[in-house]
Amino acid sequence: MTNWTGSLSLDLEDRKGKTVAKRVYFQGALKVMRPIYLDDSGQVCYYLLNPGGGYLDGDRYKLEFTADEGSKVTLTTQSATKVYKTPKSHAYQETTIHLKKDSYLEYLPDPLIAYENAHYKQKNVVHMDRGATFLSTDILTPGWSPSGGKFSYDTIQLVSEIYVDGQIGVFDHIKLVPKQQSVSGLGFMEGYTHLGSMLVVSEYTNNAFIDELYEAIQLEQAEFKAGISKLAVSGFSIRILANSTQVIERILNNCHKLISEKWLNRTPNSLRKY
Repeated sequence: MTNWTGSLSLDLEDRKGKTVAKRVYFQGALKVMRPIYLDDSGQVCYYLLNPGGGYLDGDRYKLEFTADEGSKVTLTTQSATKVYKTPKSHAYQETTIHLKKDSYLEYLPDPLIAYENAHYKQKNVVHMDRGATFLSTDILTPGWSPSGGKFSYDTIQLVSEIYVDGQIGVFDHIKLVPKQQSVSGLGFMEGYTHLGSMLVVSEYTNNAFIDELYEAIQLEQAEFKAGISKLAVSGFSIRILANSTQVIERILNNCHKLISEKWLNRTPNSLRKY
């Protein structure tokens, strides 16, 4: 696949305790803002932008990130990813990440909103050295539809592959096809409308910390369902079902705050844009 609607490449390295870009490239309907340092930790934050305002029929996007040894980076988006109707061909986004030993990368995009008749596929592939840390989140939100239906999109498919020292450690696949599945039923959304996920691979993971995360999740007072599971490699996954984006955001933020405080000895800054 070579005809990309937008492509973006970002290579990062550590320079005397401060993470900086050694290479930045983007073209088409993807851009990256100038680096932001939210505190004195040296960890850099980049906002990824789609000037087009949304994903349309047949759009293809490619993102590549590399973090050298010791570098620490937060990647987020300017706003929610809006996928509009795709009557002819699905919208697609592919992200490849390479993490060297002792690097830290967190990918915290705003929610994905799939509108009526939207068909969207996303693939994330992470290659990491043992000793690196990777954290990513996703929030799936049904968009407004003229019919008023909760699940009017055609397909949402999210695939994540994580390789540690060249060996597959995580394969995560979410596929929702409302016209073919009882999406609101048992084993799918179970009466809820929004789905949140967090994937973390890090050697800092242990049973005691997972117990702390579970307690942090229970701080949320609104109605939700959530589960946390250890991975085959050192890490964990979290799934959350709720009826609003804000509930899932609060739970994920509580977990992210605990990770930052325990593993990085820092309190994360708010990435909200509104």
